[in-house]
Amino acid sequence: MSRVAKQPVVIPKGVEIKLEGQQLHAKGAKGQLALAVHPAVEVAVEDNVLSFKARGGSKGDRAMAGTMRALVNNVVVGVSEGFEKKLELVGVGYRAQAQGSRLNLTLGFSHPVVYEVPDGVTVETPTQTEILVKGSDRQKVGQVSAEIRAYRPPEPYKGKGVRYADEQIVRKEAKKK
Repeated sequence: MSRVAKQPVVIPKGVEIKLEGQQLHAKGAKGQLALAVHPAVEVAVEDNVLSFKARGGSKGDRAMAGTMRALVNNVVVGVSEGFEKKLELVGVGYRAQAQGSRLNLTLGFSHPVVYEVPDGVTVETPTQTEILVKGSDRQKVGQVSAEIRAYRPPEPYKGKGVRYADEQIVRKEAKKK
């Protein structure tokens, strides 16, 4: 069995978990999320602890049990604490401004870039060169962050562009004469 699936998921206070067949519903302070549990995985709820077990003995079933445990843990953490990604804009004149469900970006193009933020995700700009993407769904937060970064990924010579706060850019040396 997967070593990840052997670890149970502890449900924190303030989080409600409902298991209806193969649908898992979680409700907490940061919102509510639903997840379809794979048919090859058996989920059991006992005393605020979720345990996972593969229905079959095949390698794929055991791997799926570990995957479902990780996804359910992301749902539980998302509805209780939420997820956050921080982006930085590096470059002269690169700016960001959040206006409701829109993010206005000035990234050195001849036109401003307007990004429509999807439901379930909020975008904040503490400063003109910082973007905070917050939400309860980890996949959505990561996807929105990746889409914003894709407008101007960091380039290797000067390091200009949109980067994650914890990202290390491998710099290249300029061409010599």
